[in-house]
Amino acid sequence: MNRRDFARSCAGALVATSSRNHAFADEPAVTHLSDTPFPLSIMLWTVFRDLAFEARLESVSAAGYRNVELVGEYDEWTEDDFSRASAKRKQLGITFDCTAGLKHSLSNPAERDAFLAELRQTLPIMEKLECPAIILLSGDTVPGMSIEQQQQSCVDGLKAAARMIEGKKIRGNLVRLLLENIDPEENPKYFLTSSARGFEIVKSVHHSQVQFCYDFFHEQIAEGNLIEKLEKNIDHVGLVHVADVPGRHKPGTGEINYPNIFRKLAELKYKYVVAMEFLPVADPIAELRSAQKLVADSIHGRCRYDPKPDS
Repeated sequence: MNRRDFARSCAGALVATSSRNHAFADEPAVTHLSDTPFPLSIMLWTVFRDLAFEARLESVSAAGYRNVELVGEYDEWTEDDFSRASAKRKQLGITFDCTAGLKHSLSNPAERDAFLAELRQTLPIMEKLECPAIILLSGDTVPGMSIEQQQQSCVDGLKAAARMIEGKKIRGNLVRLLLENIDPEENPKYFLTSSARGFEIVKSVHHSQVQFCYDFFHEQIAEGNLIEKLEKNIDHVGLVHVADVPGRHKPGTGEINYPNIFRKLAELKYKYVVAMEFLPVADPIAELRSAQKLVADSIHGRCRYDPKPDS
């Protein structure tokens, strides 16, 4: 199951990371908010889905964001569609910082060739979008294979993918492959439900252009202990996704102590993107602005953890 399928099922539901980590990759050319030490982004599948693509970008801009993450929204675009999207993005000063949506599995070695072919076909699209990073999913558990065999298959697949993008740059930034886990409640068949195992895989690949997308929503449901794993593995974190538990709503509405997490990211000198991937329950522009403010207020000591329902 690919990321877009996950998104649909849920709808009714950067490597210069720390100052000690410059060996990983170039500083990403994404827009920073003046009041946050790292750039904020919006995973587009969660918001403005009833609008045309260019209007969605306008709404992102109205919410105060300048970075957007995609999940194959462009799969059926014509050249004219790409041209219009590019013109609107540039007009608004928006960057496409990441994409996702590959359909083939890392955990199944029988799909290796198809996975690599799909990635090879996607790279020119990423260049057209000026998008230098892509999220990769492990795929579902393979019947008859041990956990160790599937983990090794993920390692081998990522190593092969890393060879394909070795030294490759888009918009002046090294192309990065970002492995992500999914919690077992969202997809009980999915192989990589543990971020701890995900970090093991990334470390085994041992390539500067292969990192981990740390999704706090998924990890809170799967295993918890969010901040300790962040501290131990910060050098391998290339993207952060934000939503609260339960419900995948905006930070501050549930059980995750996001102010502490945002402060910890700043303390660790994290420099890659923090992307909002939550489902609004009210006005999405207002909620996205509220999430942006929570990040800044948390980092600058202007708030404490006080979860409350959306007003």
